[in-house]
Order: sequence, then structure tokens, then C-alpha cells
Amino acid sequence: MSTLTSTQRVERLASQLREDGIDVYFANSPISMGYLHGFWEGSHERFLTLAIRSTGEIRLICPALSKNQALRSGISEIQSWEDGTDPMPLFANLAADWNLKSAILAVDDDMPAQMLLKMQAVLPAALFKPGLPTLSKLMRYKDANEIRLLKEAASIADRALTSGLEAIKPGATEREVERALNNTMENLGGKPTFCIVAAGPNSAEPHHLSDGTAIKQGEIVLMDFGCSVDGYQSDITRTVFCGQADDEAKKVYDIVLNAHNAGRAASQADVTAGSVDAATRKVIVDSGYGEYFIHRTGHGLGLRGHEEPYILGGDPTVLQQGDVFSIEPGIYLPGKFGIRIENIVTIGEFGGYSLNENPSSELIEIV
Repeated sequence: MSTLTSTQRVERLASQLREDGIDVYFANSPISMGYLHGFWEGSHERFLTLAIRSTGEIRLICPALSKNQALRSGISEIQSWEDGTDPMPLFANLAADWNLKSAILAVDDDMPAQMLLKMQAVLPAALFKPGLPTLSKLMRYKDANEIRLLKEAASIADRALTSGLEAIKPGATEREVERALNNTMENLGGKPTFCIVAAGPNSAEPHHLSDGTAIKQGEIVLMDFGCSVDGYQSDITRTVFCGQADDEAKKVYDIVLNAHNAGRAASQADVTAGSVDAATRKVIVDSGYGEYFIHRTGHGLGLRGHEEPYILGGDPTVLQQGDVFSIEPGIYLPGKFGIRIENIVTIGEFGGYSLNENPSSELIEIV
């Protein structure tokens, strides 16, 4: 976990709340509560929130079955409720104690609607706002220990690639390759978080779901996968060819690799996210494939698989030391194939550098 203590993280959030003019932050997701106070409990359908006031006070309202976990995380101000009882009087008490009748309140962006609606019914005059813009100002910049965990997760993904390559052969299914990657990541100490294996025309779908498609000789195989270490994630994409690659596949691979390298070279402190996207995209556009690069260049990575900063065209966000994000250009030719190359990079003291090993300098042929 971060080198900051729970007390320090809460103090940092309280300070940011004051700066943003917000009275209370209501965390609900395991990621935000875990980051702030080491409490990784999910609420499922039950009402649960960690309330953090701009003064630094905290209070947890949780189901009774989560109380012991909360105590072990160091939270002392806890009000719990049992199944079959209504938790909202506990929230109403909190609102009265903290004088929140007309307050400005931030909530986790992924808070369930059924929970937010109940809170709004208790406080109809309060202003509820998305909390991500505030919390991401803290979570976005990774400290040395967080970078270490991200690098460890990246290394596990790098090493798992060998198993994926060994599993690729004519007749093997996407799911079989996926299983090989996931098993290896788990054996190396990572917790698999996602895996896309896309063969042939399926590789032209950036978010294809691995299925029973059998790999054929003479087609592209794209692998996009990752794992977590102590919650911190990895995300890597490699594209290979089953058999001897044709000229078109080699050409597109070279273009995507050049775009990937251009994006990495542009990833420096004090430049905008949009300029990194522009540097990456220019290579593909100038090669005549611009219409087939159909997504942003990258996304931030940490405890969440997608978080700030987003490497998006025109985005004015200025990159700084501690930012961690993907560079993952791709070209997708519908009905034929797609090629994507992805590494995770971070901005360090002396510029940007990759947490992953470098991709192959040419399209790998598995023969």
C-alpha cells in the first residue's frame, strides 16, 4: 500500500475538500475506502459509507457484518445496522450531527443509485457532486511504494507472456490461451484482473471477450491482460502472428510500434495528455490508417484499471511526476485483424519510462 498512513491520507483528503469547497466526502467503493483507510469491504446491496468531513472527522455507517473488518482497519467511529433494520436513521443522525442540511457533498462516482437516492431523500436541500475530481487529485500521483507495486504487477504480466505464446497454435482456443496467461500470473504471485485473447477478425474488436474461437494458421492473435499486486494493477497488450506473417500484418505492426514509441517519447512532465495523444496519433494518421485508430491513446492505472490521467485528444491535463498511464495505440481493420501494442509508463524524476519490458521490434511469428 502507499507509504502514507491512513491518518495522513484522510488529512490530505480533508485539505482537498476545503480547497474544493466541499463539506463531506462519502466513500462507498472498496477502492476509495481501501485507499483512504485500508477498509476494502464491498457493500453489495447494503447501505455502507465512509464519511470524511473537511475538518478531518470520519464516521463509518456499515452493516453489522462488516463492523469487525472496519475495526481492524483502524476506524473507531462506527455506527452499524443489522439486516432487517433501516440504516437511514443512522445517516440522518450523521447529517444532523454535522449540520449537513444545505451542505455541499461529494460521493464516489460509482456509488449505487439506490444508495444515493436514499441519501438525497434525507438531505433534499444539500448539493451532491461527483467525488472523483477531488479524490483523483490524491490517487493520481503515485509514491515510490505504489510505483514499486505497479512495477511488480507489470513484471508478472511480462513474464506471463511466454506462457501465452506457448499456448498459441492452430486449433487452440482463445479461452485456452487466456487460461495459460491467467494461471501463470497467479503462479507468479499476481491476482489476474482481466484477459482478452482475440484471434483473427476478433482482434479488430478492441474489447472482444475471449470465447471458444479456434486459432487458425495465418492469422493475428492479440492478447490484452493484467493482474494486481496488493491491489495495484498491470495492463499489457501484445500482438503476434500464428504462422508466417503476411506483408500487410507486418506493415501495420510497424506503424503501431512506431506510434507506441512516439507516445512514450512524448510522455514527459509538464506536457499535456492531449499532446501525447497527438504525437501517438500522428504516426498512424500520416501512414493513412487514422480512421482505424478508434480509441484514446491511454488511461491512468493504479488501484483502478482506468483512472486519471486519460491520454485523450485535446485533453489539457498537464502530466507530472508520479502519473502512471498506458500508451496503447491500435489499428483495427474490420473483418480482417487488429493490432495493438500497450505498455504502462510513468513520469519519473528524469522523465517518462516504461514499467513493462519493451515490445518486440517486429511482429512475432509463431511457427
